[in-house]
Amino acid sequence: MDVVILCGGKGTRLSEETTVKPKPMVKIGDKPILWHIIKYYSFFGFNRFILALGYKADYIKQFFSDYKSEYEGNWEIELVDTGLNTLKGGRIKKLEKYILTDNFHLTYGDGLSNI
Repeated sequence: MDVVILCGGKGTRLSEETTVKPKPMVKIGDKPILWHIIKYYSFFGFNRFILALGYKADYIKQFFSDYKSEYEGNWEIELVDTGLNTLKGGRIKKLEKYILTDNFHLTYGDGLSNI
């Protein structure tokens, strides 16, 4: 099953960090939030990720380009530019052709918890 992660917002509530990087790339420990989300889904056997990019998309692309040789497991990551000012519903619509499963998981690029 595919996992869609919305990574395009401007992260204005965390502006101390997000002036230089998108919110999903703010670090927890030595890894960005986005890495922790992917690692969590991967633990449960979900390894195909579609990232809806917008604000500072190049930062996320660069991270995965640099990190590719170190992927933990068999992660397949699709990086899709969905536009700087596209709203959530529009981002999901733009990902439609990349989603290969009838059902899919959807989360935000800062959606972490310990529930």
